[in-house]
Amino acid sequence: MDRINNFIEIDDLLNPKLSKSQTEIIEMMNAVPVSLEENIVLETAQKSTGLTDFGDQGFKERLRVQLLSVSEDQKLNNLGRASIFADCVRYASNRLLFEDFLKRHPEILNEEISNPIIVAGLPRSGTTHLLNLLASDKRLRSVPYWESREPLPLPGENPTWDNSDPRYQRCQAAWEQQDAMLPVLKAMHDMSPDHVHEELELENLDFSSYNLEWLAHVPRWRDYYYSHDQTPHYAYMKNVLKALQWLRGGDRWVLKCPQHMEQLPVLLKIFPDASVVLTHRDPVAVITSIVTMLAYGQRLKCSQVDAKTLVEYWADRIERLLKECVRDRFNLSDGKIMDLPFQEFMDDDLGAVKKIYQLAGLEFNETSQHELSAYIDNNPRGKYGRVVYHLERDFGVSPVDLQERFSFYYKHYQVKEIY
Repeated sequence: MDRINNFIEIDDLLNPKLSKSQTEIIEMMNAVPVSLEENIVLETAQKSTGLTDFGDQGFKERLRVQLLSVSEDQKLNNLGRASIFADCVRYASNRLLFEDFLKRHPEILNEEISNPIIVAGLPRSGTTHLLNLLASDKRLRSVPYWESREPLPLPGENPTWDNSDPRYQRCQAAWEQQDAMLPVLKAMHDMSPDHVHEELELENLDFSSYNLEWLAHVPRWRDYYYSHDQTPHYAYMKNVLKALQWLRGGDRWVLKCPQHMEQLPVLLKIFPDASVVLTHRDPVAVITSIVTMLAYGQRLKCSQVDAKTLVEYWADRIERLLKECVRDRFNLSDGKIMDLPFQEFMDDDLGAVKKIYQLAGLEFNETSQHELSAYIDNNPRGKYGRVVYHLERDFGVSPVDLQERFSFYYKHYQVKEIY
């Protein structure tokens, strides 16, 4: 890998040159059997929490489909399988903790999630920067990454809501380990503990979201997810938000997830008074960014980097997401939804925020100006370096050829970029 003037060239994307520590952890994990079985996931979660009641048992079918889908990814190595197993245990543990908390404090369901601001744009289209920028306004409640990973403390732990909280410490340790193994990843997507994250993590307590598609090649799970109404799972996620609000306050949320683009009717059914911001970027640029990031991660968790499958899968996935969005967007009132082109946001992020505040009925005052400007100053674009993306060189795909399948989207949004 070369770093020149803050630009990062990943010159070993498809044929990784692994470091000694990377090789050692892969070899160590390949010697350890990983069992992707429902009963082992659930028993491990019960042992770690000391709890047994998962609430509604319907999630078990979804967990089974997820584990079967992961087991069908033949290129995933034991490190990749173990990582997903650990995620499933964490989600099951969080579900146990939430269901127990709900039994002890049923009043949390009386909490009101009112007038949230929800970013629902394409992945890799500035949504993360926009979410974190909005969250720097202290009037808005958000979900930092450490809290999204473990929304509720383990029995016997004393939550402190700061960097001395045991959950924060566990998240910090995991981030440091990831950064040591994949140091370029933070230049593409920062996952440090204080980074504001997607509420998708909370939906995973009900084992239903598109999240698994980012972790493995799981067409079986994708098709299962598509064939089921996501309303009950969004409702479950909203109840977890209510618990977080009951625990440490905040009465106006800022949320974000690209998945919402294909779930707009569901999103607005569960959050009927939301102000929704749709960010738009050339899908070819989005796909290039996605497959580069995923290919870089595959050097650790896969036996080989599968460039062809990555491009085919994510071109299809983004096309499906956008078709759902275009169909539903124009059936919605403009009163509480706005479109934000990527380049407009990149050129004037504070100007874009002012428009969002106007949509949401939130005053942009001197304090908010100071808070947001401070965030921008402390988090310049390319803070950890700027990755140089090469779709044709690295993946053998012409951007022009890929653009043809998105003509339906370009028809509605002037987002085409020049390569």
